[in-house]
Amino acid sequence: MGKVELIGKIILQENITTLEENKIPKTFVINVPDPYKSYYSRFTDINKPTSIIFVTKKANSFENILRVTRKINSTYNLQLNGAKCEVAINSRKFNGIRVKGINRYTDIVQIQQYYGDAGFDFAKNEKYENAEALIRVNRFFEIEEIAEGIYKSQNENDVFYVEVPRYMEWEFFKTITFEIKNNISDSSYDVAKGIFYVNEGITEILRIIKPKATIEFLKQVQHKYVEKLQ
Repeated sequence: MGKVELIGKIILQENITTLEENKIPKTFVINVPDPYKSYYSRFTDINKPTSIIFVTKKANSFENILRVTRKINSTYNLQLNGAKCEVAINSRKFNGIRVKGINRYTDIVQIQQYYGDAGFDFAKNEKYENAEALIRVNRFFEIEEIAEGIYKSQNENDVFYVEVPRYMEWEFFKTITFEIKNNISDSSYDVAKGIFYVNEGITEILRIIKPKATIEFLKQVQHKYVEKLQ
């Protein structure tokens, strides 16, 4: 396959917290934590937001989010990555714009304003602290195949994708992920599930985050899931 760009979706579970400052007053903004910190305790001199979600009053098209993000980047010399997302917290479901590439928390309010100026209508503030959320993100992927059915991200460090043979319901995915992590030599990695849209249809994938992951390790994780899905 070599290097390619694809559209797809990632589904992940994170404990999120809402922002109470560095945002347009009375709006609903979610901070999604950095999985690196959860698993590897990596810290930098500057506390950078990893993934911010501007919750909107209604669902917005992926195309419009991409178009507006590209214009913001061009106008203000930024390198934002905008995507369409849905967030489920308990029985509540929200729509939003997932934004990566923000350098500082103090920059969030200005970037939110850029999206607001482009016509996005933000939802009213709600407050959550360390709340379990299921997040679905529609996004572009830039990847390179490094082994059969195994890919490395070209624009995110330490991010890899492996193909799996079939679809998994979320609860089943959680159950077998717990089992696999308790029966593997190295469980220090973050995993989510997703799909790539390809010419033949849909390819089911796992997203794995692990610094310096070897092909052998990625094959091991892939094999563990394949065994569970047979």
